[in-house]
Amino acid sequence: MGTRVSYPAEVKMKAIEMRLAKVPVKEVMDQLNIRNKTQLKTWMRWYRNGEIHRLHQPIGKQYTFGKGPEYDSETAKLQLENRYLKQQIEGLKKVRRIGKEVAPKVVIQLVKELKDIMPIGEICRHLGVGRSSYYRWRKNADQLTQKEIRDQQIGDLCKQHRFRYGYRKIATLYPGVCEKTVQRIMQINGWQCKVKVKKRKRTGQPAYVAPNLLARDFTASKPLEKLVTDITYLPFGQSMMYLSSILDVYNGEIVAQTIGFKQDTDFVLDTLYQLPELPEGCILHSDQGSVYTSYAYQKAVKEKGIIMSMSRKGTPADNSPIETFHSSLKSETFYLDEIYRTTNARVISIVEEYITYYNNIRIQTKLNSQSPVQYRQLAA
Repeated sequence: MGTRVSYPAEVKMKAIEMRLAKVPVKEVMDQLNIRNKTQLKTWMRWYRNGEIHRLHQPIGKQYTFGKGPEYDSETAKLQLENRYLKQQIEGLKKVRRIGKEVAPKVVIQLVKELKDIMPIGEICRHLGVGRSSYYRWRKNADQLTQKEIRDQQIGDLCKQHRFRYGYRKIATLYPGVCEKTVQRIMQINGWQCKVKVKKRKRTGQPAYVAPNLLARDFTASKPLEKLVTDITYLPFGQSMMYLSSILDVYNGEIVAQTIGFKQDTDFVLDTLYQLPELPEGCILHSDQGSVYTSYAYQKAVKEKGIIMSMSRKGTPADNSPIETFHSSLKSETFYLDEIYRTTNARVISIVEEYITYYNNIRIQTKLNSQSPVQYRQLAA
């Protein structure tokens, strides 16, 4: 029996909302890196039964609604925490396709991400790698292996022919490597033939994917220095609605928002145009949704002098401030009051009232127990 993976409550809720919006199961699983469709069915059942609290409980630990997990001793607590970290590592191993042959670069990256909360020796043990191997790999991290050189040469061939060739022709030009290996290398790196691409339904015209400039650094020294944006589903009315919002990382204030019935490029442009005059070097971070990579959106961003940043695929944590806001909005309104079906007008009213409350009244500990607007005004 395989080790189960622990998913954050935000990922579970986003998966539920996508399914309510009729997004195909496979697409939901691909976007959010969900391993098993059975898990998705379970979350949907909890949602329909009104058991939203179950999305927040750790796996393997069932407890009464309204109470947190209980531990018989400090040792039991540490054992559960260790089990959770092990599950996270196992999940990363599956997602990143670490099998019998562990990729040194992936191990180095995993250790880097987890060393602050778990000893290096323990991480290596869970990965099935010796500490000496890890330190040797880290020392030689800048040196290319024979496989990396091979992959690089195959990539050069694809680029040389401007991605006009499929894996069979590339394998012919690179003798000594079987076609299946060449196909796998090209698929992993996105080097497939682009002449006859698969037709996919998109709401925007893909134009540009920006690097992750924010890199989870959610701190800012002044207002409007770093902004984050996203779209969330509002499946509570007579028809599916969407909320597009932009949050200022400096004080967590929502500086622009739009509620609509269609999440197309015009929808997010309406939110973008609400922004006030921005300081030079302002960064706007989003996910890689087609509306954000569209030509029209990128053009508007450049015209406003904004620097674009984007999350990595399937990594909601790269945009956690706006994800957390959207989660709070639903938890503190619709789920708290058990409103699962109402009129569209009431949904709009609830969202607008909450954003006003969130900006002007709701205090945050990280803001010295002030609301976002109070914090900004006092800082000024």
